[in-house]
Amino acid sequence: MAIVRFSPWREIDSLQKEMNRVFDNFAPYLNGEEKGIAFTPAAEMEENHDAIELKLEIPGLEAKDVDVQVTAEAVAIKGERRQEAKTEEKAMTRSEFRYGAFQRVISLPARVKNDQVKAEYKDGILHLHLPKAEAEKNKVVKVNIG
Repeated sequence: MAIVRFSPWREIDSLQKEMNRVFDNFAPYLNGEEKGIAFTPAAEMEENHDAIELKLEIPGLEAKDVDVQVTAEAVAIKGERRQEAKTEEKAMTRSEFRYGAFQRVISLPARVKNDQVKAEYKDGILHLHLPKAEAEKNKVVKVNIG
């Protein structure tokens, strides 16, 4: 039986290369390019006694380019950021702007009255005011065992 020298650095290097390979394979899925999704808007949600306040960061869009659908349990936001027409005069070396469709579905922590939602879009921030639905009161029922 041969003696093999154990080298922890070689094992760590091998593990790092394998992890890099895995993340390289999943990169299109992580940033949404595979599904045609350009970006996922950042969201901020705050719940108070009467309502849920939801803000989404979607700069560079007009209100007509955003589709918001609300159910009692979730909010779905879709839209598309269109690229401006390029001119031949400008030579672009690098662009970090993301153009294309986006979509996000956000589950709500409580049921809302989806027919009374108020929306405001200003300075690239979509603000949704979602009034909460009346919660059913817990009823105590005596069960007869017969």
